[in-house]
Amino acid sequence: MELYKGRPEEVTGREDREIKVYDLLDSLGIEYYRTDHSEVNTMEACYEIDNILGVTICKNLFLCNRQKTDFYLLMMPGKKKFKTKDLSSQINTARFSFADAEYMEKYLNIRPGAVSIMGLMNDTENHVRLLIDKDVLEGEYIGCHPCVSTSSLKLKTKDVIEKYLPYVSHEMTVVTLPDYNDEK
Repeated sequence: MELYKGRPEEVTGREDREIKVYDLLDSLGIEYYRTDHSEVNTMEACYEIDNILGVTICKNLFLCNRQKTDFYLLMMPGKKKFKTKDLSSQINTARFSFADAEYMEKYLNIRPGAVSIMGLMNDTENHVRLLIDKDVLEGEYIGCHPCVSTSSLKLKTKDVIEKYLPYVSHEMTVVTLPDYNDEK
């Protein structure tokens, strides 16, 4: 794996959903770094990518309520463990579950393994509520996928919050999730 600044020079064989992310970031004047890799579907594989990017890739969870009428994208540090009870009380939702892949594709145009804040560009009717753990916001950079699980990006947190989110018309709700790793 290598670290590149900006979009790939050659886009043959890349999915349209990925290229649209680069087009949008470039149009917003957001600087980003990228690495290409094999498909990632475990946090362990993400740690190797973290080293290349020099940033921790966020754990992105696509959640819904029991009735499957409310959808959430939760961004949290990859090393934190997620317990639904920690989030439920903060946003007044009784039960969470992982949303089905069909909703992920429908609202974010993303497949499992590639869930990312970049998918919000496809949620033009705001079906998905963005939840970000406060620890993610404390970092200078955010690591995420460009709507595919075979590339990863490093973007300035400030650019994501101040340029990207306003453009895609999504607000964030900041949540505080405990770090159970600190209890050892």
